Amino acid sequence: MNYTMSVLIVDDHPVMAKATKGILEQIPGIEVIGIAGSGAACLDFVDMHRPDIVFLDYHLPDQFGSAVAKDIKESYPQTHVVIFTGIDIADMYNHLLEIGVSGIISKEAGESVVQTMARALMDGCTVLPLPLYRSMRLVTGAASQEVVLTSDEVQIMSMLVKGATHEQIANEIYVSKRSVDNYLKKIYNKLGVKTKVQALEQFVQSKYYSESVRGE
Repeated sequence: MNYTMSVLIVDDHPVMAKATKGILEQIPGIEVIGIAGSGAACLDFVDMHRPDIVFLDYHLPDQFGSAVAKDIKESYPQTHVVIFTGIDIADMYNHLLEIGVSGIISKEAGESVVQTMARALMDGCTVLPLPLYRSMRLVTGAASQEVVLTSDEVQIMSMLVKGATHEQIANEIYVSKRSVDNYLKKIYNKLGVKTKVQALEQFVQSKYYSESVRGE
C-alpha cells in the first residue's frame, strides 16, 4: 500500500513510549506523529491531528484507556485504537470489542508482535494472542440486568476510582476496614466480577459514576 498511516503513541512512561516509537518507525508506511502521556493529552492530539492509529496504554494517570478509547471511537470511528496493557484483561474483551478497539497487545510482547499488529491494521486486519483468542466468547443477545448499588457502595467505588485505600474509605464512612472488605465482596458479586480492576472498569461505565462526577 502507498498510503502512509499516522500513529499516536499514548503512554505515561517516556522510555516505553520512545521504544514503541522506534519499533513502529521501522515499518514502511508508518509515521509516528506524536506521543502523549495522559488521556486528556491524547484526546486533544486526536482532535487536532486525526491519527490513523492510536497505540493506547490501558493504565493512564488520569483515566482508564478504555474510557479514552470510547471517546476516540465515538468522535472518529475510523481511527484504529490498540490497547497496550500490562495486566490480563481477557474478561473485559467483550466490552473493548463493543467500544470498537482494533486490537490488544501485552506490554511484554516482543518487537515483532507490535510490528505485526501495525502491518495487520494497514491491511484492515488485527492480531490476537492465542490464549486470548481461545478464551474469547461472543456477546449474547440476552439483555443484561441493571446493577443496583446502594449509596454507601457508590461512595466506596467512587473513592476507589480516586485511588483511596481501604483504610481511608473505612475512616470516611465510619466503618471498620473489615466492613469495607465485606462491602467490596458484595459489590463484586453484584457486578459479576472477581478483581478490583474489573470492578472499577464496570463502575466507570455505569450511571452511578456519571452521577457522582456531576455531583462533585
